[in-house]
Amino acid sequence: MLSMSTQSFKQTDLDQSWILIDAKDKTLGRLAAKIAPRLRGKHKPEYTPNTDLGDYIIVINANSINVTGQKLKQKKYYRHSGYPGGLKSKTLDKLLEISPEKAIISAVKGMLPKNKLGRKMLKKLKVYQEADHPHQAQNPHKIDI
Repeated sequence: MLSMSTQSFKQTDLDQSWILIDAKDKTLGRLAAKIAPRLRGKHKPEYTPNTDLGDYIIVINANSINVTGQKLKQKKYYRHSGYPGGLKSKTLDKLLEISPEKAIISAVKGMLPKNKLGRKMLKKLKVYQEADHPHQAQNPHKIDI
């Protein structure tokens, strides 16, 4: 009888590549749904759920992201100061005016695990408003989503 063994990989066993994604004229949720599995490493055959094997992702042109429907006026982002009556809200159109990077980070964050590993994966996401970024030395390869 053949015995089957499951291989378990560590972060040191694999190399993590750098990926460049252009967010120009992309839909926010669909873009986030492509980014989150790559941060987790689910596109690799060596995927292990309890290890961070995903790639580093650079998103450029975050200021030209699109949304569908009435989300610009209806979608709200909440934060709380911790004090009574300290709930603040901001609509998506105001958030895109101030900081479009936060909208993409928030969308991807909701698709990652809610634990230490998910927070570690989110640190590998780099989002920039314009086309220039400080990661030229890592030689990111561009993929089309």
